[in-house]
Amino acid sequence: MKQIGIIGAGNMGSAILRGALADGFLKPQQVTVCDKSRRRMSELSQEQPGVTFCELAEEAAEQCDILLLAVKPNVLADVVESMRRMLDGKAVISIAAGWSVDRLTRLLDGTGATILRVMPNTPAMVGEGMTAICAETTFSDEDFAFAKGLFEAVGRTVVLPERLFDGVTALSGSSPAYIYMLIEAMADAGVREGIPRATAYEMAAQSVLGSALMVLHSGEHPGALKDAVCSPGGTTIDAVAELERTGFRSAVMSAMKVCADKSREMSKA
Repeated sequence: MKQIGIIGAGNMGSAILRGALADGFLKPQQVTVCDKSRRRMSELSQEQPGVTFCELAEEAAEQCDILLLAVKPNVLADVVESMRRMLDGKAVISIAAGWSVDRLTRLLDGTGATILRVMPNTPAMVGEGMTAICAETTFSDEDFAFAKGLFEAVGRTVVLPERLFDGVTALSGSSPAYIYMLIEAMADAGVREGIPRATAYEMAAQSVLGSALMVLHSGEHPGALKDAVCSPGGTTIDAVAELERTGFRSAVMSAMKVCADKSREMSKA
């Protein structure tokens, strides 16, 4: 039974911990969690009995076979340096934005560790994440399958070449923010029409959720699903025409291009 160390128990680290345990993919005795926040560690230890908690990353590295680096990108190098002596033969998963395989390889050079780059998104917190797993890896087949199973416990996964990861950042990594803005705007419009705000948020969010599930489960092209809602001479086609007039689709595509460009810039650091 592989032992996994989760270094960093913020939103993503704790979401993966909770999801993998709830799914049954991991057993508590397999997991060691490390975080600099004693308060967060205390809360998680009460919530997840049986999981081992420690304050130092090197303790987790010493005890575990696979290490999930779920820390902020700006501290990742320091965290790895603190564990360097314990990394020989370990499998290291990084979810840090901007840390390419090349950067990770240079950082871990001489440690004897294998490397896998992964990019999840925040809906993993509710078991509906979208995770891209980098095809370029030094993981063994066994460790790669384990990592894939770990992220499937909190949503869906795709395996993609790293050359597409800047696009992944824009398409799934950052897109929850765009969707939250859409939900907020829809709810504001509902409030303007007299719908109570809490009800408007619920209706907007459920409509987005239901529409997404229709795309995933129906196999229909999104355009065909849109057409099915637009009755001739009806209300929806007028709304769609206004969205087209004000550049809705081009605004989304432009925003995602900016996001992907920023990701490319970060990867060159």
